[in-house]
Amino acid sequence: MVISSATSVLLSLVCLAKYSWAFTSPSTRLIQSHLAYSASDLLYEDQQKAKARRAADEQRLLGDNIKPLVARKMKEVPIKRGSGFGAGKRDNRSPAQRLAVQQAKVMTRDGVMRIDNTLDGETCDRMRRHVLRQQELADMETEKNMDLSEDYYGVENRRKHRCDLLLSLMPNEEDEEDITLEVLQKVLGEKGTLRPIYEELVSNDGEFYEFAAVITNPGSDRQQIHPDLPQRKEAPLYVIFLALQDITEAMGPTTFLLGTHTQKERSKFDDHQRKDEQLANANSRLALLNKGDAVLFDARILHCGNANEEEGGSTRAMFNFSFRNPKETGNLGYCGSMRPGYVGKMSLGDVGVALAKHDDGFASPFAKYGDGLSH
Repeated sequence: MVISSATSVLLSLVCLAKYSWAFTSPSTRLIQSHLAYSASDLLYEDQQKAKARRAADEQRLLGDNIKPLVARKMKEVPIKRGSGFGAGKRDNRSPAQRLAVQQAKVMTRDGVMRIDNTLDGETCDRMRRHVLRQQELADMETEKNMDLSEDYYGVENRRKHRCDLLLSLMPNEEDEEDITLEVLQKVLGEKGTLRPIYEELVSNDGEFYEFAAVITNPGSDRQQIHPDLPQRKEAPLYVIFLALQDITEAMGPTTFLLGTHTQKERSKFDDHQRKDEQLANANSRLALLNKGDAVLFDARILHCGNANEEEGGSTRAMFNFSFRNPKETGNLGYCGSMRPGYVGKMSLGDVGVALAKHDDGFASPFAKYGDGLSH
């Protein structure tokens, strides 16, 4: 890694404050404490500027030929009737389950796909209001006690105008209605719009790995192109971004590089001599979603969030969850965006059982998991 002269000076300041601590008086220590804090902040700012410059270079490399990500049309698979000698077993899968098989093939090939109309507009509106109110409450709690930050946010709070807000499965006292459970019911319940594809990709054993809202505000910078985790042989994690409002280009939609979830493409990306050429030749797609549409992606795929413009942009809230592929075991090298108390506690099957209880009138089907906070 190349370290700029400014970064080198800042690192020296931090080290100076740290290692001279034991040999100074209490009053001098207080001064050095402020010095270390200021140097740390300046170092962070210097790093962010370097990232912004690289992100701008990557945007130029991708060029202006980025196409919108569109939902693929799937051919209807004929049903096997299974009558007569040698006809084989009858196909008892539902149309949604047969569709999921085709969707899984797209995921294997491209690493990302758009799925339209996963949640109705009215429910999106209510969920968006809920999410933004929860962000306000989280900001108030972390302002009082910064130690709570990791309970409420999956990405460092200092990132400019961008955060992953970790959500609770328990209704909040301020909630007039249990909107979170309603949303989960509509997307992951027995007849949920996204249940069949997740059953196809990860089975009911897939670990519930993330449960959050990705929120960006005008002024958020473009991200550098990145995968979410180290390369694995199998797809380790399948992630959903569900738009809670229409997403325009000025709001910083996510760019995906089709087919870059493979080992071959990761090798190019990790090679500084080939990386720029890879980006210049990439088959890129921009997720300009309508309210209620979703993007499903393999966490290995290269992608980035674009800048939410100060003029023309507006708050972009995305419902975000993921499930882990049980074929990939061990440490994934990526801590998902989920409250600490929920980590490793639930599978897709567990979520389905809880939602079935809610369908039967059980008010708090996730009560045994609590609010997920560690404090």
